[in-house]
Amino acid sequence: MRNWRPPALAANVRRVTASPIPAEIEAWFTARGWRVRRHQAEMLAADDAGHHALLVADTGAGKTLAGFLPTLAAFAPSRLGEAPPPEGLHTLYVSPLKALAHDVQRNLLTPITEMGLPITVETRSGDTSSDRKARQRTRPPHVLLTTPESLSLLLSYPESAQLFSTLQRVVIDEVHAFATSKRGDLLALALTRLQALAPGLRRAALSATLAEPESFRAWLAPWGDLGSTALVEGEAGAPAEVEILLPDEGQRVPWGGHAAAWSVPQLYESIRRNRTTLVFTNTRFLAEYIFQLLWDANDDKLPIGIHHGSLSKEARRKVEGAMARGELRALVCTASLDLGVDWGDIDMVVQMGAPKGSSRLLQRIGRANHRLDQPSRALLVPGNRFEFLEAMAARDAVNEGQRDGEDFRPGGLDVLAQHVMAMACAGPFGEAELLAEVRSSLAYAWVKEAVWERVLQFVATGGYALRAYDRFQRIVRLKDGTWRLTHPQQAARHRMNAGIIVDSEMLEVRFRNGRSLGRVEESFGASLSPGDTFRFAGMDLEVEGVRDLELIVRGAKSAGQIPSYSGARMPLTTHLSTRVQAMLADRSGWARFPDDVREWLEVQGWRSRLPAPGELLVESFPHGGRAYTVYYTFEGWNANQSLGMLITRRMEEAGLGPMGFVANDYALGVWGLRPVKDPSSLLSPDILTHEFVEWVQNSHLLRRAFREVAVISGLVERQQPGARKSGRQVTFSTDLIYDVLRKHEPEHLLLEAAWADARARMTDVGRLGALLDRAAAELVHVELDRVTPLAVPLMVMIGRESVPAGAADDELLLEAESLASAAMRAE
Repeated sequence: MRNWRPPALAANVRRVTASPIPAEIEAWFTARGWRVRRHQAEMLAADDAGHHALLVADTGAGKTLAGFLPTLAAFAPSRLGEAPPPEGLHTLYVSPLKALAHDVQRNLLTPITEMGLPITVETRSGDTSSDRKARQRTRPPHVLLTTPESLSLLLSYPESAQLFSTLQRVVIDEVHAFATSKRGDLLALALTRLQALAPGLRRAALSATLAEPESFRAWLAPWGDLGSTALVEGEAGAPAEVEILLPDEGQRVPWGGHAAAWSVPQLYESIRRNRTTLVFTNTRFLAEYIFQLLWDANDDKLPIGIHHGSLSKEARRKVEGAMARGELRALVCTASLDLGVDWGDIDMVVQMGAPKGSSRLLQRIGRANHRLDQPSRALLVPGNRFEFLEAMAARDAVNEGQRDGEDFRPGGLDVLAQHVMAMACAGPFGEAELLAEVRSSLAYAWVKEAVWERVLQFVATGGYALRAYDRFQRIVRLKDGTWRLTHPQQAARHRMNAGIIVDSEMLEVRFRNGRSLGRVEESFGASLSPGDTFRFAGMDLEVEGVRDLELIVRGAKSAGQIPSYSGARMPLTTHLSTRVQAMLADRSGWARFPDDVREWLEVQGWRSRLPAPGELLVESFPHGGRAYTVYYTFEGWNANQSLGMLITRRMEEAGLGPMGFVANDYALGVWGLRPVKDPSSLLSPDILTHEFVEWVQNSHLLRRAFREVAVISGLVERQQPGARKSGRQVTFSTDLIYDVLRKHEPEHLLLEAAWADARARMTDVGRLGALLDRAAAELVHVELDRVTPLAVPLMVMIGRESVPAGAADDELLLEAESLASAAMRAE
């Protein structure tokens, strides 16, 4: 499993020729002053020919309409002739976000109504009422819009075989957003079941930002068969107009920090000049923080909103509606609005802080104008000097049409276990038949009979060490070789707990009258006492008390702290980090930089050296009575954090007295009592086979990974009838099981799954391995008498690693100036 790689995907690109467009559809396009674009016609032709299809087209190219065009054509009277319209569920639309499904429903109903087509459209998600969900299982609409999690739950009902027997098409929107993740694993498994229930099913996937379309074609195709899947490429759109915001004359690009609070006066003026501005931040904390700063600067009382995933459904829907109606001048948001929501009147997108990837930036830029033939306008706002370089690299990548993204990896065993349980809830299954279905997905083609038997035994008993406990016995093998539930109640328990997203446990924030504002993490809520104030959903709130899993609040007159969240960091892509290193090495390109950034790099080159592509620069210097070593890795925070843990262990063994480390996306800084004279001895490749294994096994990382796989696989339940476990209760349960398995069944399926997660996702071991290879080939160690200019942005983070970005920016700037004066001295 660890050596899994997708097959070579260089050939077999199926092309299609356009089909005749039904007269009703052609007339509708003409009436709106549009034309059917080539890629839209080719999506119809692929479906007519019985092929699956992957559409890669720029934002604003009409991808969603292209995905649904075969569905509209199937109901067009000119195609039907004397035949009745199709009955039952015809098309399933799957999106990564509930908001996107609701937006698509609004936009899809327009052509359906104006063409007079007999098509019903509904959404299904966690927000859908139980009555409607029950009705949809027996009397479905023609088009159902849903998410991977809701689809998996729908497949767990006995009625699913009848429900999906009429299914003709599946349209997967924004496929890049989840195909490479565990949500993609869940969807891949759902597709195998749908194909078994409806063998003639055609799959379509849509995206604007794919670096490697061939890999996604193979993911989409049954058995990875590229010959069955057409690649449709959209018409080129107008190039984006991307600018980088710099401080006013007389000010400098900050040395440290991420909030870019310095930019708020200029940002507010930009909002005033534009009709509607979308302001993206990388975290929920920063969304609240920037919203607060903008509101404080809002002398004109402009309507400015906020949107992120922790706000209540009602709050998000209210803001989305206001944006759709053109009532807001600006909206501060997070990745919750990265995808697909079609607000055509947005004329400026702002990215606060580093974009972290060219594809992610392009996706966000595409929210502006959302029209193929008009340029999208974007403003990048760097928080510090490294982020300025990253913004330049991202802008260059966008201008050159370069994309990046996450690599595919083998499907997760915990997700497979959840799918097996869902299939058992739908009815008895044969293990050979279900294995054949599972292996028709490229993500799970690696699953051999021995692995399959381990998965079945885990779902049946929890594994060897847990099989004595009734609570873990969920399915049983019958004499004829089929599997079924041990008790009908297991189905209800599964549906209450199934899902892929395992967030930190949350507390609902409510007013006393019951109105919900959203959710904050349990750890933050536990730190509050009655009378404490905090800012959330753009309001200042005072705590009245905590009741069960609810935080009861009322309005406050004084401002308070902003909740921080422990969500995953956006990783700096390898593509962007390589571009930044190339920029550092290309002195001829520095003329594009502001004077202070150019001077920063020039002094660095004069006093030490600049990290060159392919080498690992290591600097050592004394500061404040301690010995510092900085490793300029450019491998991202996860890899640097892991490297810091490993290096300090080796320093301890070498008697160097390590005292701590700090990491960002670009570098790792370690300090101790004695200087590091030979960093190569700390970076030998065997660190991944010795210290790495011991560190992960004894750290919280593996326990955290185990907690997630235990919840996803269904071993530990978050919800039970009439009650929900707190985050602490879930952690306590998983820690107990983890200790039992480590002692009595170290080869347990979930320990293997947790190891895979800890290695790949939490420690970024792949990039760590590449870094060690680079160190072995070309490590340059420079010993200096004081801090260097390039080290200043990292050094100012020491002691503030756990402080949310923006919370201590004023103090940080003062310390940065002190460090910078020492670093930039010429003598």
